[in-house]
Amino acid sequence: MPRLTKPLAIALPEGATTSGLLHAPPRPKACYVFAHGAGAGMTHAFMEAIAAGLGERDVATLRYQFPYMEQGSRRPDSAKVAQAAVRAAVQEAAHRLPNVPLFAGGKSYGGRMSSQAQAEQALSGVRGLVFLGFPLHAAGKPSTERADHLARVQLPMLFLQGTRDTLADLELIRQVTGKLGDRATLHIIEGGDHSFKVLARSGRSEAQVREELVEAMVGWMKERR
Repeated sequence: MPRLTKPLAIALPEGATTSGLLHAPPRPKACYVFAHGAGAGMTHAFMEAIAAGLGERDVATLRYQFPYMEQGSRRPDSAKVAQAAVRAAVQEAAHRLPNVPLFAGGKSYGGRMSSQAQAEQALSGVRGLVFLGFPLHAAGKPSTERADHLARVQLPMLFLQGTRDTLADLELIRQVTGKLGDRATLHIIEGGDHSFKVLARSGRSEAQVREELVEAMVGWMKERR
């Protein structure tokens, strides 16, 4: 069986590079440019599982490291540096998979950096953004300021949010997506926290939750390819 995941180097501004992982089925119907969260890189188990699930449904993924993660730092990059990495990863995906519909986004911080990049200047060829736990505010400090830039994102957006997410009060997420109108789709994961983990008493496993996430992503992308 052919190896689906291919390590690669992604060119960044000023001659730098960062690591990427292209997971591509033989005939991909779409590609998700998948950015990691603030505290864990592209090889985190959650990232691996989502990429595998998408691949099983003929959706390729390009995971990549933000420069700070590549350098082993715990301090996230500036918005400018992070947005440049998003743009570079999208360009790499377009180069590797020509004529395949592109979507971008990511887990938490990675999703927000992708939307900020799109708000500043449209990501070439990207048809929509997918957020796996949009980090709307710091824990215990509910607000919507981090979503202000979404008004400038003229693309369809899918928000996958857990009801126990301490970084995104559910009612505030509903307000944000409601203001975005037809551009926003909100898919709620009952009992999920910011990492989409559910309590044992829910009767659901983490694998079942991941299946729900992947099915929601694929169905939404299919309608927008």
